[in-house]
Amino acid sequence: MTDVTIDLLKSQLRQLRLPTMGREFEKLARDAVSTNQSFAQFLLRLTEQELAARAVNAVVARIKEAAFPVEKDFDTYDFSIMPHLPKPKLIDLARCEWIHEKWNCCLVGSHGTGKTHLATALGLAACRAGLRVRFFTAAELVNRLEKEQKQYTLDRFLTQLDRAHLLICDELGYVTMSRGGVELLFRVFADRYERGSILVTTNLPFGEWSQIFQGERMTAALLDRLTHHSHIFEMNGESYRFRESMKTKKARKAE
Repeated sequence: MTDVTIDLLKSQLRQLRLPTMGREFEKLARDAVSTNQSFAQFLLRLTEQELAARAVNAVVARIKEAAFPVEKDFDTYDFSIMPHLPKPKLIDLARCEWIHEKWNCCLVGSHGTGKTHLATALGLAACRAGLRVRFFTAAELVNRLEKEQKQYTLDRFLTQLDRAHLLICDELGYVTMSRGGVELLFRVFADRYERGSILVTTNLPFGEWSQIFQGERMTAALLDRLTHHSHIFEMNGESYRFRESMKTKKARKAE
């Protein structure tokens, strides 16, 4: 192909929003000639490259939209600190069938046991599976709900949350919330019942959730919905962060 033809083709592929094809067609064309590929085979390889790049970019975009605090996966979690935690079941949840079925997941346990780590790992698995995820701490979510309500944009924000296949609410019970904020959070949770999955991490056992939702009736109504179809994991034990900190100190002393 002449330089003019190549430049024109690159320009048209950019206009068609096919950037990977624009970058790769020259190399693949040379490969096709050297291996006696048909035009159809060359075109197939070219389109496969474009689709593969789009799939990768889509995952990156979903992870960015989810707004995880830090990207953490199962392979960096030390399951040995939680021997009673059913690792195979947790890993199986990474297949995301529970999200398609609109079930929930609750990680309940003491501070520093890796609840946020595992919640993030499950959220990343969902992003890679083509699902939309939103991650908030409970305090962040309530603050955002109250802000949107004051700006008369609450319905629009609730619609955005509704589009997410998985809503992660981290650190529920760590921060005291206003009565109005609690009612807004209850609305979000209640609206997702059998319509979208919620993943909650909390340091409070269910029997103490009335501290959060400021009343037995609201707490009972919420727990009834949240735990009806739910995978529940208890994660009580020595602080994961404390143990990792002690490992680091011992390693430094040994140097």
